[in-house]
Amino acid sequence: MSNNNSRPTGIVPMSQKIAFGLGMLANQMFPAALGIFMVVLVENLGMPPWMWGITFFLPRILDAFIDPIMGFISDNTRSKWGRRRQYVFIGAIIMGISFVVMWQLYRENSIDYNFYYFLIWSIVFYFGLSIFSVPYVAMGYEMSDDFHERTNIMAISQWIGQWAWVIAPWFWVVMYDPSWFPNADTATRTLAVWVGISCMILAMVPAIFIKSKSTLNEDSFSPLTFKTMGGSLKEIFLSFVEAFKNSPFRKLCIATFFIFNAFNTVAGFTFFIVVYYLFNGNSSDSGIWPTLFGCLGALSTTFIVIPLVSWMSKKMEKKKAFLLCQGISVFGYILLWFLFIPGKPYMFIIALPFFSFGIGSLFTLMMSMTADVCDMDELISGKRREAIFGAIYWWMVKFGFAIAGLLTGAIMSFVDFHPGAATQTEGAVTGLRLFFSGIPILGTLIAMWVMRNYDLSEVKAREIKKELDIRRNSDKKQSSSNLPEKLSSIDDDEFQLNTVSGINLNSKSQTEIDH
Repeated sequence: MSNNNSRPTGIVPMSQKIAFGLGMLANQMFPAALGIFMVVLVENLGMPPWMWGITFFLPRILDAFIDPIMGFISDNTRSKWGRRRQYVFIGAIIMGISFVVMWQLYRENSIDYNFYYFLIWSIVFYFGLSIFSVPYVAMGYEMSDDFHERTNIMAISQWIGQWAWVIAPWFWVVMYDPSWFPNADTATRTLAVWVGISCMILAMVPAIFIKSKSTLNEDSFSPLTFKTMGGSLKEIFLSFVEAFKNSPFRKLCIATFFIFNAFNTVAGFTFFIVVYYLFNGNSSDSGIWPTLFGCLGALSTTFIVIPLVSWMSKKMEKKKAFLLCQGISVFGYILLWFLFIPGKPYMFIIALPFFSFGIGSLFTLMMSMTADVCDMDELISGKRREAIFGAIYWWMVKFGFAIAGLLTGAIMSFVDFHPGAATQTEGAVTGLRLFFSGIPILGTLIAMWVMRNYDLSEVKAREIKKELDIRRNSDKKQSSSNLPEKLSSIDDDEFQLNTVSGINLNSKSQTEIDH
């Protein structure tokens, strides 16, 4: 039996979209702030690049393995609050408190002490992030079953979430301005309190205001008990494998992995390129230019990219919009190589709108397409598994983020770049610049090649929706209380219920499935 008791249809009220978007603001602000604060570990607290890489890698890898388990738990939760809200609320609290605590680092402590302290609390933070983000993302997939309304929901949530990337770069100004704080590590300890508490409150908003129906009496869910945990873990693994066999979904995951991984591998280089290449290593002279790079890029995404992507997806299909946007971003990365000009920092501003199309379009389109895939999965399996699909998709994102952390440290070591040093070895900054443009271009081109034959079009998605509507209406008629005599006949020995909840397509070719 598929869980259809809370399936929405049509247009979603703007208040619900905004509530979901405020959760996205928290979901984006935490990594945005982390990206800024992490520089303090090497620049001010003296951690070597290999420690920096481990603090990026290990917590995110553990988090990535927790996500599918959290997806299974959320999808199968019986509660009067539904399947998602309670986890979003609890996860928000864990995230907020642990984020504040993990940044209470002091240079008077040893490097080893700060390393292990930060690593342990990072693991706690990412555990809370899994509890929050997996059911939260699933909420977004469930909000509508309309092909274009899904894009609208994700566009609005990404528009609100992008303000995190507008705000966070200004932390550079606060952290390195002595009139605010004596040093960057002192600033980070204070800013972490404001970020942690405000984002905790924002993350609670979807849990409080987004509507959901009770699943207390849902009899199709797998049991969530310690006694059945072994079987549940097996089902988690099988669901993971089954979902990844879905060809359109697999393409979404792989493409996201390459784009997001490539972007985050070099994102941390921006500060060092601006300071050491444009301003010869003088962070005071660099002023607000590192901030402007991130802030203006985010503003371009907010006011140019997301509205255009939403419009393009309606005019030319989601896949074509994705390919066009990523092609524009490749052009932007090429421009950045030529427009980082010492003495003329304002020149890189020209490249930012083009560069912003990469990440700016990624999650708006990919989350919308993942919601379409969930419908396709229901048609095949008979189950609604938004959290499992969301967990797997974000597993790829987080796994890529973890790999990016290791690669960042490895690249800095490879080019012999030393954060915090007054001068750098010959070729170190040029090496960073080569990787800064080259890795995202390569990752984006691979993603575009993967997505070239993505085939879950609007026509196909609407056909799937029509089939699901027919099935749901049929299920309602068959279980109607107006047919007591027919229902009572089920008890007769000569009748047997057909308990198959989905369609067995194992023997069908891809062509037959498509038609």
